[in-house]
Amino acid sequence: MEPPFPPFEPHGEPGRPGAKIRNIPIRRMLPNLITVLAICAGLSGIRLAFEGRFEIAVVMVLIAAFLDGIDGRLARMLKATSKFGEQMDSLADIVNFGAAPALVLYAFLLDRAGPVGWIAALLFAIACGLRLARFNVQLEDPNSFVSRLREILAVRDRHGLATAQQVDIPAVSNKAMLVLVHRLAEADQVTVLNFSAQTISGSVRSDELQPGSKVIDMVTGAPVGEVDDLHSLYIVLQPHEGRSLLVTPPVEH
Repeated sequence: MEPPFPPFEPHGEPGRPGAKIRNIPIRRMLPNLITVLAICAGLSGIRLAFEGRFEIAVVMVLIAAFLDGIDGRLARMLKATSKFGEQMDSLADIVNFGAAPALVLYAFLLDRAGPVGWIAALLFAIACGLRLARFNVQLEDPNSFVSRLREILAVRDRHGLATAQQVDIPAVSNKAMLVLVHRLAEADQVTVLNFSAQTISGSVRSDELQPGSKVIDMVTGAPVGEVDDLHSLYIVLQPHEGRSLLVTPPVEH
């Protein structure tokens, strides 16, 4: 008699084993371990609140929020991001920012209001869950604000923009345009912003830009142009558009 379910290999198909725990590098496990610790801290805060130890409960919720904030950054720093980690982080968010604060507040104060207090705690947790679900859905839409923001943050981390040195705020030919020039380790970065509701164009000139430098869009990787002999480049911006440009100096032979 054949079994009702097909055979299941927990570590992959026969002959094609998947990743076993002992084969996963520590650097990939570390961010997930921090996420687990964050969940433990949030749940412990709930228990402490119902035991009447409210000060320690609040501290545990704050620790959970701190750990939840650094796990993703650590994963990106160690290049250990994964789909599993994203799902764990979502679970930690609903526990640490939704369930834990709502239940701690209920145990401390809202229970005195009876059913009304419990409804208030439920609304807080549900609102957090809805906001998280909306955020996750927006991540799947490449044109959403969240997806664009994620691209920008990825560019910032990849090129070290957070530690770049601002070297110039050049004058521009259009008053609706703002230009910032930053010095990176091996190149320059130019931020160009359009604050008007119209398409604008103009030249961006800065003595910090070397003639012959190649200019590309840091988000899309598309070529934009080249710095001319006057240390300037021509740019076109759509209404309320901003662009981050990588200016790579020419190679000296």
